[in-house]
Amino acid sequence: MLEALIDYGLFTAKTLTLLALLGLFAALLVRARHHGGHDGDGGRLEITNLNDRFDDMADGLKRATQPPKAYKRWAKAEHKAHKARAKADSAARPRLFVLDFKGDLLATEVGGLRETVSALLQEAGEGDEVLLRLDNAGGAVHEHGLAASQLLRIRRRGIPLTVAVDRVAASGGYLMACVADRIVAAPFAIIGSIGVIAQLPNFHRWLEHQGIDFELHTAGDYKRTLTLFGENTEAGRAKLREHLEETHQLFKDFIREYRKELDLDKVATGEYWYGEQALSLGLVDELSTSDDHLLAARTARDLYRLHWQAKKSPWQRLGVGLQALLMRLAAAFRAGVPR
Repeated sequence: MLEALIDYGLFTAKTLTLLALLGLFAALLVRARHHGGHDGDGGRLEITNLNDRFDDMADGLKRATQPPKAYKRWAKAEHKAHKARAKADSAARPRLFVLDFKGDLLATEVGGLRETVSALLQEAGEGDEVLLRLDNAGGAVHEHGLAASQLLRIRRRGIPLTVAVDRVAASGGYLMACVADRIVAAPFAIIGSIGVIAQLPNFHRWLEHQGIDFELHTAGDYKRTLTLFGENTEAGRAKLREHLEETHQLFKDFIREYRKELDLDKVATGEYWYGEQALSLGLVDELSTSDDHLLAARTARDLYRLHWQAKKSPWQRLGVGLQALLMRLAAAFRAGVPR
């Protein structure tokens, strides 16, 4: 009798622990997703002049590495040249607006992206361009679709859009990247993964072994195809696979609209490629880092980084951090698996 009570106690503790962890994770995702909404409850647009930042960096390096007299001569000459350029450039130079997007499972930065794009579209004019530095391994289809739609707002206004991928633009990340007029990627950036996946554990046999019944009632044949705790059916599995194929086709159709030269039969297999391979396949247009792109642009343009700083509660920061950790682990696993 005592042994049975101990077993029951251990089973109950395991069950409660599992449910508590699942509940905590779900709560964090919900809170993080709430933050990724309209951000109308607070936030501000931060603007950084990157030309000044680069100039300050170069000035600091010269000051540290040149003899004092040589540095003073250079600084004096540079000051005169700067005044001459300012006088000659009576008209404002074209601008390059720099945006950053770090993806996670629910694309929680989409709220900040939509606010930034709304501000940008009110100011950008003829000759201006946009650079998006994208780091995104994908996630929920609808969230990343919304993020891609925000970038489409830029393209549809006729403002040239370049997406730079230094590390990863896979799955939902590539869904965002493909709308750009031009995609540049670092040689070992991870590109592609044009596919759709759904996976979940099923505890039905374990619950059945423990003598626990699970009931699920729905209206509509396919209101729920697969469940965590109920007994899944072949009909449910078939319906889910059908839905995945439909979503994959929508994914491919969207990419085809903006990357017309791509051989989708070859690249839309769910595989990923490194930058050099992606270039040969037509997934990207140039091998370069975002840093080189900015340094090349600064000679003819004024560079401004735009960042929407939204208010975040501690729970929201924890939720976003947890998602970011999961995505980094997934990206690391993907990068480390030989193909």
